[in-house]
Amino acid sequence: MKKFLVVIITLTIAISGHSQDKKAKTLLDQVTAKIKSFDNIVIDFKYSLNNLKENINQESKGNVTLQGNKYVLNFMGATKIFDGRKTYTIVPEDEEVTISNVNENDEKAVTPNKMLTFFNSGYKYTWDIQQNINGRKIQLVKLVPNNTKDQRKEILLGIDTQTKTIYNLIEIGKNGTRTTLTVTSFKTNQPLSKNQFTFVANKYPKYYINKLD
Repeated sequence: MKKFLVVIITLTIAISGHSQDKKAKTLLDQVTAKIKSFDNIVIDFKYSLNNLKENINQESKGNVTLQGNKYVLNFMGATKIFDGRKTYTIVPEDEEVTISNVNENDEKAVTPNKMLTFFNSGYKYTWDIQQNINGRKIQLVKLVPNNTKDQRKEILLGIDTQTKTIYNLIEIGKNGTRTTLTVTSFKTNQPLSKNQFTFVANKYPKYYINKLD
């Protein structure tokens, strides 16, 4: 009888876990579909990095404009432009522009346009807690990298259940480092300049141009 009960309990837990994972997959698919439905996206965000053991506590703000695989990212005093072929990193403090080629098919290449859909492969996901933040229902989905060499222990992805958009992303490293990216403004289908994703060299006449092949 005891063995029978153990089997029933084990099956119940397994079925419940599968159901929770299915719910997580459904929600992530809805987020992906929603993101792909927009012509462009403009995001303001807050970023924090904390490691109590190393006494590190950093905070910063930034913004990014996305359209297809193109983007303009302003973060930590630098601007990064990707025009679909090359990446231009502009650092006013150093008066330098670095031009490099990016292989968009490289799965290891982390780019802003992938940050909204990175979870589609390479992770195991489970349904986590739901939070009420300023009247918004934020559902957390826990992502665990399949690659055991990944230095991230897990990622918590906060999703607004009403808009099906990402509210925050929390990365917890194996070394105790915790990084949090929180979306403070999310706008879509904005009127953009035709040169939005074009690097205009004559804007930086005194800058050192560093070309990486």
